[in-house]
Amino acid sequence: MKPTARSRRTAAISLAGVAALVLSGCGSESDAGGAVDGSVSLGFVNGANTHFHQCLLKAVEQTAKAEKATVYSANSKQDAGTELSNIEDMIARNVDALIVQTVNVDALEGDIAKAKSAGIPIYLTSVATSDTSNVLGVAKVDLKQVGALDAGWIEKDAAGKNVKVGIVAGAPGAASDLLVGGFKGALPASAKVVANQPGMFNPAKAQDVAENMIQAQPDLDYAFVANEEMAFAVRKAFDAAGAKDVKIVTVNGTEDGVAAVKSGKFSATVANSAMSIGQTAVKNTIGLLDKDATVDKIANIPLVLVTKDNVDEAPQYCPK
Repeated sequence: MKPTARSRRTAAISLAGVAALVLSGCGSESDAGGAVDGSVSLGFVNGANTHFHQCLLKAVEQTAKAEKATVYSANSKQDAGTELSNIEDMIARNVDALIVQTVNVDALEGDIAKAKSAGIPIYLTSVATSDTSNVLGVAKVDLKQVGALDAGWIEKDAAGKNVKVGIVAGAPGAASDLLVGGFKGALPASAKVVANQPGMFNPAKAQDVAENMIQAQPDLDYAFVANEEMAFAVRKAFDAAGAKDVKIVTVNGTEDGVAAVKSGKFSATVANSAMSIGQTAVKNTIGLLDKDATVDKIANIPLVLVTKDNVDEAPQYCPK
């Protein structure tokens, strides 16, 4: 018989000392957050260190504290092997459930199998597996739709003209592949993708990519950039090359990103609030553990295409 959440909470007391030693050697981002004596213990395995991931962590920790839950966190730093190791460490802590912002959807099969064998359910953030029967739930961002919204803005702005588009993707894997796939799939036939390179969600790398891109394609019309941190670096590279007319569309909806839309540095961004994702993940994980019939297994995070026309309607991105 699989252990229940309540029985694991009792067992967790005796395991806490051992688990603390295990996690101290794995680069945990935040050894403990939330209420120390919380009735529910959650493990949060984050995927990277970008602004999005930092805001997501903050939202998870703040919401867990408000819900009187204990949360332990670790960072996988864009490495699938580290993600699995982090999940194993959380299993050693005997948490009631795992919240996972995955590095790569393909890596999740092994992650889910590990947790399932230990009787610990997984709640996913941002992306979902094709088969959700083996997960507790998902706070899902339709990343294909995110890309499609940016492509739709280009279609409207280009108004049927033949245009050239460059793509600065993220790191190969879950989020970036879905974003870029949705973007490319929604572009009009009159828009030709002339360059597509990964910026690895790293501004310095993205700037190098943009510098090379604008040299090879000096008549570029638009650029789709997989997050705003990279987009600022891409804007800098384009401007330095005299390509200030290249219009940039991007993703996240951070405070700085929305301000850049307002000032004209970016033409559009798609807001998918990290705060909303983190809050939903914690609240719904606890609700689903408690068999609350009012909580949906799949929660879709609202998306907003932010342009100069509606910058004041952008949702809050990061907890204060």
